Amino acid sequence: MTTEGNAGLLLGVITLLGAAVVAVPLLRSIGFGSVLGYLVAGMIIGPFGLQLINDPGTIIDVGELGVVMFLFVIGLELKPSHLWALRGQIFGLGSLQVVICAFLLTFVGMAFGFPWQVSFVCAAGFVLTSTAIVMQVLAERGDTTEPRGQRIVSILLFEDLLIVPLLAVVAFLAPTGSIHEPTSPLWLRIGTAALSLGALVVIGLWLLNPMFRVLAQAKAREVMTAAALLVVLGAALLMEIGGLSMAMGAFVAGVLLSESTFRHQLEADIEPFRGLLLGLFFLGVGMALDLHVVAANWMLISSGVLALMAAKALCIYGVARLAKSPHGDALDRAMLMAQGGEFAFVLFAEALKLRVVSAEIAANMTAIVVLSMALTPVTLWLYKRFARAPAVSMDGVETAQNLQSHVLIIGFGRVGQIACQAPLAQGAKISIIDISPEVIHAVEPYGFKVYYGDGARSEILHAAGAHQARSIVVCVNDRKAATRIVESTRHYCPQVKLLVRAFDREHALELVEHDADYIVRETFESALLLGRQAVLTLGASALEAEALTEEVRKRDAERFALETSGGLFAGRALVLGNIEHIDPPNHETQDPQ
Repeated sequence: MTTEGNAGLLLGVITLLGAAVVAVPLLRSIGFGSVLGYLVAGMIIGPFGLQLINDPGTIIDVGELGVVMFLFVIGLELKPSHLWALRGQIFGLGSLQVVICAFLLTFVGMAFGFPWQVSFVCAAGFVLTSTAIVMQVLAERGDTTEPRGQRIVSILLFEDLLIVPLLAVVAFLAPTGSIHEPTSPLWLRIGTAALSLGALVVIGLWLLNPMFRVLAQAKAREVMTAAALLVVLGAALLMEIGGLSMAMGAFVAGVLLSESTFRHQLEADIEPFRGLLLGLFFLGVGMALDLHVVAANWMLISSGVLALMAAKALCIYGVARLAKSPHGDALDRAMLMAQGGEFAFVLFAEALKLRVVSAEIAANMTAIVVLSMALTPVTLWLYKRFARAPAVSMDGVETAQNLQSHVLIIGFGRVGQIACQAPLAQGAKISIIDISPEVIHAVEPYGFKVYYGDGARSEILHAAGAHQARSIVVCVNDRKAATRIVESTRHYCPQVKLLVRAFDREHALELVEHDADYIVRETFESALLLGRQAVLTLGASALEAEALTEEVRKRDAERFALETSGGLFAGRALVLGNIEHIDPPNHETQDPQ
């Protein structure tokens, strides 16, 4: 590539990043969310704005990988058993909403004076909701794993399944002679799709976990990241070859890996790429809005946007209420899903190629879909600002009956396996992560589910539920790793009680300076028990031995309090009474432990 070409490419990347860095924080500070920020930035720098970038199609194609990765992360959160439990929502609720909305929106198109064939194609493109926008909003609100969020995800999954059937319907509606190339028989296309899906399931069930186990043993973090990207993109490509949705392929791959011990590591590796590419997709959508078309047909486009969004929202609300959703959830779903989706661009392009719609109609409908996507964050902001706060829905929430605290254990070697026994006996909910594939494999026969991940990474902590834990027990057999984990955890989860295994006194001092709540030196208690037993052999009674042991523990805590940063943490150490350390510096008698 020439120097001029390199400069042009670099300028384009800088333009995209600069637009996002300026627009997204600005719109978020006002309260509109990041989606509208990306869309506005795309409109400004695109071919119909300042013309800084003139190829929105390529950017959309690349950005769609963000949607693919988003669906992969969602799949990681849904175990196969959970997905099977959602089958009624996916096929029942999803089909009910799609069929009724398509029927109603077709009549809206006919009311504007278009033939029923054109009206149906336009309705089909608009009825499929934007997965990118909806999932981004759900993620920002933290609703992805909530019952109402999972209903929306179920509908989106069903809509993804409709890609092949709708393209077939468009081909059926095409005028005679518009299809010049022979198409494959329907049975062959269905067989290819089934074969691709079957291959993906086989690979996911029997090949992926062994592959990640081998890569984890190599201890090369960048290779694990490359493998995560390989899985997502490979699954998407396999589904694309089979004529299905790339996002659907990534979702299936995520579901197949949802019970893998590497689940949290995969989610953390994919997350940075997902966010960046999804933002790129929204930038591309904003660039694709042809402002010249909007100006020339502003009455038709503006009335079309309002009519289609209103009709779709009304339909979604009615279906949600019919399915016994509360008023607040139904209204929220209606506003969140009232826009058209990115698949509409593919459907309109195919309809134009087959002469089902004219170029003018395709351009107008593309503008309508893009505007509906841009209006969704505005609608949600207006509703949040002016609507009365809805009553809190208890749908899907169990009654609190002897609920126990959540405990996250990082490191499941000798210490971690013993430390988990008391919380388990109490009935607490335990999550466990470890970075050693050997440890993970060794404890599986005993019924422990240990996930692979580096506890020092905030993404891993988030994926493992650290922000919801009552306490985090750090039991790793690596002093440097333990310090990094404490530092990262205290920054990411300042409210969580942090209980840490320390290697020796010097290590304990580091941990106190990083605000660990409870520190136990790995040899201290065992050494105290040995001393107690020695006193008993000298003829002391059990009460005397216990008193002597407590005196040693008390003197140790007092000396340690004086030693910690010149007494800076003395009050903390003495009040807690649980930081297990020993003598102050004494080069002749200092215990190295």
